[in-house]
Amino acid sequence: MSDTDPAADPRPYHHGALHQAIVDAALETLAETQSTAFSLRELARRAGVSHNAPYKHFADKRELLAAVSAVGFERLSEKMLAATGTLSHPRDRLATVARAYVEGGVANPALYRLMFSGPDGTRYPNEERAAERMKGIVLSAIGDGALGEALPQSPDQARQLDAAILIFWSQMHGLTLLLADRLVGPADAAGALSETALQGLIDGLAHRVPPLPPGIWVGPPPADAPAMS
Repeated sequence: MSDTDPAADPRPYHHGALHQAIVDAALETLAETQSTAFSLRELARRAGVSHNAPYKHFADKRELLAAVSAVGFERLSEKMLAATGTLSHPRDRLATVARAYVEGGVANPALYRLMFSGPDGTRYPNEERAAERMKGIVLSAIGDGALGEALPQSPDQARQLDAAILIFWSQMHGLTLLLADRLVGPADAAGALSETALQGLIDGLAHRVPPLPPGIWVGPPPADAPAMS
């Protein structure tokens, strides 16, 4: 029987739509329960399809969670892009990106954690492409002068740009987790807290951006990166 056979699936979908329906069901469940302790059978029931339908698109739960993680990166990237809108000043863009990043993570901590620490550390290509896009948004604002002066995106400046992104990302990632874990709060002050953290960061980086040590990468690891032991 095919995915579209009404006798097999209570709610028939064409092939591509079924894939998205299962991912959507996982995203909805994750947002409601803040837990990945769900089964593919549960998601099939929620999507209104037969219990074995998800396996026509995902080999196992790990592969499904990778797809969900990639959607999380895409949604966060879209939120950051939408927030900057027509802002032209790079400092304003970076501040808005920081706020959107932190608020997006705090709004759905389980999805945020899944994005950065999947079930077994395995990264799939769609996750890495989505993460790279998010890094590019930050790179644009920093390269255009958010730290006080422009850092041209050239081979000569690559290490300095990566260092600035690393420092920015580390600070916003840490703030997001502190808020999600209620070690800093309240959660509805995420925007103001991100501005405070960003201003401190800019004050420091405007004075000096330290170069990265050799062999360090920022973003998805390169193909020749050593595997984790």
